Amino acid sequence: MPAYSFEALTAEGATRKGVIEADNARAARGLLRTQALVPLAVEPVGAAGGGAGAKPRGWSTNVWSARVFSSAALAIWTRQIAGLVTSGLPLERALTALADEADKENQRNLVAALRAEVNGGATFATALAQYPREFPGTYCAVVGAGEHSGNLGLVLERLADDLEQSQELKAQLVGAALYPAIVTLVAVVIVMFLLGYVVPQVAEVFAGSKRALPMLTIIMLGLGNFVKTQGWLILLVIILIAIGARIAWTRASFREKFDAAWLTLPILGKLARGYNAARFAGTLAMLAAAGVPILKALQAAAETLSNRAMRTDAMDALIMVREGAPLASALAQKKRFPGLLSMFARLGEQTGQLPVMLDRAARQLSTEVQRRALQLATLLEPLLIVAMGVVVMLIVLAVLLPIIQLNQLAK
Repeated sequence: MPAYSFEALTAEGATRKGVIEADNARAARGLLRTQALVPLAVEPVGAAGGGAGAKPRGWSTNVWSARVFSSAALAIWTRQIAGLVTSGLPLERALTALADEADKENQRNLVAALRAEVNGGATFATALAQYPREFPGTYCAVVGAGEHSGNLGLVLERLADDLEQSQELKAQLVGAALYPAIVTLVAVVIVMFLLGYVVPQVAEVFAGSKRALPMLTIIMLGLGNFVKTQGWLILLVIILIAIGARIAWTRASFREKFDAAWLTLPILGKLARGYNAARFAGTLAMLAAAGVPILKALQAAAETLSNRAMRTDAMDALIMVREGAPLASALAQKKRFPGLLSMFARLGEQTGQLPVMLDRAARQLSTEVQRRALQLATLLEPLLIVAMGVVVMLIVLAVLLPIIQLNQLAK
């Protein structure tokens, strides 16, 4: 039964908003009137203004609107519905409870739309697949496998675990890079201010002394004048480079070449390899444990890779597996994937515990990525502070050297 978002007036003249299920919009208005409400607006959930954040069946994603579920919110929501289903509550009642408890209107409308699809006879995975912006293909595949096996609650618990682990790893990487980024930004702003304003002001004081300024001061004055007079040019170049990079980024060939080159970097390349391999192994382990066929699981896991070069390697491995090669051998031939992954895959195939071994590989790779990220952040922090101190010291010396010269002349 379809769901409709409504806005109506109560007998006291207050405005009430919510979601109601009915066969059509006319029936929805009739139900509102039976509740002593005067309908002002009744729209299908997911239509423009309905607030669901996505339209089912053929809707083009609005790039300007925010997602209903962020990564963290999706993990929490999955954990909630997993707990309700595991406790024995029917799926329809679980969705009803989550819709009633939703804090935001767009979340309430989206969950109500899912409930309406389930009430209409659709499977939960089919209902989720109608909102690809909110629920990725991997998410829907895992839910579909859980429904097919009859262990939806257990599969949802595993899915929630995977989402939380992925969110934790991403948060740790962002946290490790946040402090160096802030220090770098502050250092650039301070240096630009000193070069563009402070150094020229101090130099004017000594302009009438008819003495040759120290070389360091002359260099800093030249840099300061360039920043002051050509700052707009620098800004324009930065904007043009950003626009050009954004256009090039949309081209698959450029993106794959860039990602391949990124993997060759000494430190950042290893971090990217480890992060993507951990994500790939974790997703593959979760799908295999849920009963998804290995070929479908490989394709879904490959789509989670943010590095296009590694995604191409994963798809090549999928072709090799389809032709009869073992998973471990296919991954071992792709040197961009860490050898640890193929080793655990081989152990899993030999022991018949592929999901367990892949999960161990994912955990070990995640731990290694976290360790490397923390080491890099720990090393960058003092280096950035020292570099900033050296630059500021040079600027201060450029200001002080003329003063020292004047003092010597006075003596």
